[in-house]
Amino acid sequence: MINFLLEPLQYAFMARGLAASVMVGIVCAIVGTYVVLRGMAFFGDALAHAILPGIAVGYLIGGGSREPLFWWALVAAILSSLGIGAISRSTKIKEDTAIGIIFAGSFALGVALISTVRSYTVDLAHFLFGDVLGVRASDLWLIAVFGGLVLLAILAFYKEFMVLSFDPVLAATLRLPARLLEFLLLILIAVTIVVSLQTVGVALMVAMLVTPAATAYLLTKRLPVMMALSAAMASISGVIGLYLSYYLSIASGAAIVLTCTAIFGLVWGGQFLRKAV
Repeated sequence: MINFLLEPLQYAFMARGLAASVMVGIVCAIVGTYVVLRGMAFFGDALAHAILPGIAVGYLIGGGSREPLFWWALVAAILSSLGIGAISRSTKIKEDTAIGIIFAGSFALGVALISTVRSYTVDLAHFLFGDVLGVRASDLWLIAVFGGLVLLAILAFYKEFMVLSFDPVLAATLRLPARLLEFLLLILIAVTIVVSLQTVGVALMVAMLVTPAATAYLLTKRLPVMMALSAAMASISGVIGLYLSYYLSIASGAAIVLTCTAIFGLVWGGQFLRKAV
């Protein structure tokens, strides 16, 4: 058992991958609690795909270099989130319709830009499906800095976000700046998605935001406990998923997401059986 646990750690890329998975898991899980409570899963999925133009532009401008991709993806994510918020709140169009418009338009633009790159299937595939084993030391610093900023913002506006999520009427009574807080939450989700991009990729991003938080929601109705459980399960899923990836030779992002899904299935199945009995 000791050899089983220590063998992968002799490789630096595995150690960096484990650190990235744990950090990303914590940030995604805590932000994901608001995504689950506010029914924003579709928003998270759409935003994960809407950053594709930013990735493509960064790739084209950087000549294939990976350094600019994070920053261009961050710009695309923030602009997309603000665009969805602006359209849904300044017109008669509902939020899910605004999400669909931005999602479809941005994704199509990203595909069009990527298709101009001859080797895009090789060079950009890891951003679609994740490449946590390719995380470098500089990537860890970016994850730590921006993930830390997201968590600090959540901590600073914890009470306001909680009131806004559970009782919008009370938020209006207390004269909280609801629109400003909603835009801030959208931006935090956008930053979280970009931070998590290399770990699970665009295609699987929504699972990291939703599945651990949904699992925790089955176990508790208290927000602090839900956040703690969600973060713990996401971190454990990241570690187990990477070990499965190493020993079974499967895609790391998929292994992490499948582990999250398996934990959800166990919790849901346990509760179903308990009710049946």
